[in-house]
Amino acid sequence: MGEKQLKREISLFGAFSTVMGTVIGAGVFFKTASVVSFAQSPSLTIFAWILGGVLTLCAGLTSAELATAIPKTGGAVKYIEYTYGKLPGFLLGWAQSVIYFPANIAALSIIFSTQFVHLFHLPDELLIPIALATGLSVTIVNLLGTKVAANLQSFTLVIKMVPIALIVLVGLFMPATAEVSLFPIKAGGDNSFIHALSGSLLATMFAYDGWLGVGAVAGEMKRPEKDLPKAIFLGLSFITVVYVLINFVFLKALPIEQLSGNLNAASEASSQIFGAMGGKLVTIGILISVYGALNGYTMTGIRVPYALALEEMIPFSQQFKKLSTRFVVPYVAGIFQFNIAAIMMLLGSFDLLTDMLVFVMWLFSLLIFGAVLILRKKEPELNRPYKVPFYPVIPIIAILGGLFILITTLFTQTLLASIGIGITLLGIPVYLLNKKIKAFKSK
Repeated sequence: MGEKQLKREISLFGAFSTVMGTVIGAGVFFKTASVVSFAQSPSLTIFAWILGGVLTLCAGLTSAELATAIPKTGGAVKYIEYTYGKLPGFLLGWAQSVIYFPANIAALSIIFSTQFVHLFHLPDELLIPIALATGLSVTIVNLLGTKVAANLQSFTLVIKMVPIALIVLVGLFMPATAEVSLFPIKAGGDNSFIHALSGSLLATMFAYDGWLGVGAVAGEMKRPEKDLPKAIFLGLSFITVVYVLINFVFLKALPIEQLSGNLNAASEASSQIFGAMGGKLVTIGILISVYGALNGYTMTGIRVPYALALEEMIPFSQQFKKLSTRFVVPYVAGIFQFNIAAIMMLLGSFDLLTDMLVFVMWLFSLLIFGAVLILRKKEPELNRPYKVPFYPVIPIIAILGGLFILITTLFTQTLLASIGIGITLLGIPVYLLNKKIKAFKSK
């Protein structure tokens, strides 16, 4: 009943703002280092950001058809469950609970700590303790109630646009200190073009992450059939332009050798553009942006195991669906999520964690793109308030792009891909065990 009673109050601008707020996070500031380390050339770096934006646009437009046709709480989990069955749907929820959200929290905590240590010239030995304290502080904020977490999110949403705007607007008109050649598009160093392109493209996907949720507001839009595709197209196109411009500015400000693998590149480029004091102020803005992104993933993430527990789909469901008496928050899920993230902070690095979560999510994204094709054939009468334009071209582009990312990652980063697949497949015995426990209890 709750889903049918949602008020249709969101306008085109409201949906556009949601797209912007969902996708723009910390990746734009920190994935340049990884993209450049693979590309080793300005031309391929810029091309990777453009191609990443095109694939994200096709993915967003495709998945939004399911969001309007199957407007159920749970989003992507429900699309996959509806099309393929309970187990594949559960595996997405499992992967989100044990990989996607914890890895995001761990990666963002590490990047926050890296910038904090760099800004205040602290010893590197403090990097992990500060990362753990950062992740813990955001978890505590969320355990104090949804209103507190939502207020923090609203504040950081405004702040995170400030450093982006300053870097782009000022950086574009600053004289270049490094040469930027956009053509011909080629890989630098000893990398083959395919290896360089696949690695750099995978790296951009973390910055574009969030597109899967852009259709979630469909049920509350005044005219989803008209405004949703416009909001996705305008929002993701604008984000792509911003990402390309900010990376162009970084390439202008610093030599490519200084950008490659340097997680402090955004801070150092800001100092080059604005001077030492201005660079520090921009870095503080970036820190607030990262903290806000961390809060967003924490706030959303703790509700995934809670939602699975409500349907008795995971072991210890009675514990996971417990809500705190005073703040009405799924605190067990919050503690569980932070503990996994803390282990990841101790074992992983920013790029390792983000590449693994992107790889795993694109596995399920392919299922979602395929579901659009399957349901068009299997259920042509299904009510679709919005249909993906230029069908089947856009879904096929999304599928081909996803396959390229997955196959090349499988060959170029085999261990990373294997770990992601392995942890995801661990969900199968968990699902079957829980099913047996439920059957035993019902006797």
